[in-house]
Amino acid sequence: MKSTVIVLLALFVFASPVLAGELYGTITDGKKPIAAGVKVEIAVSGKSYTAETGKFGSYRIAVKEKGKCTLTVHVGEQSPSVDLFSYDRSTRYDWVLETNDGKLSLRRK
Repeated sequence: MKSTVIVLLALFVFASPVLAGELYGTITDGKKPIAAGVKVEIAVSGKSYTAETGKFGSYRIAVKEKGKCTLTVHVGEQSPSVDLFSYDRSTRYDWVLETNDGKLSLRRK
């Protein structure tokens, strides 16, 4: 019994730093997914986390900090940004790229 409690306590102590909010979702351009390999960046508290989109415009980034973040999608020479929030748990954000007067912007799906 004593060893079980020690093992559970050790798992809790060592696992807690690993807990991070994961931000994931898809990015579409109209009704079709954006190309694979597009750089997606999340900035929070002076730190930056990056990933690239997958085959179907999906992204997945683990963010250690909680709170307000900025998501930036680097498409060609344009980099539209939008604010979002990171939590302890995984959160899905799906986005649509829109073009207004030749300028790209993101809106939540």
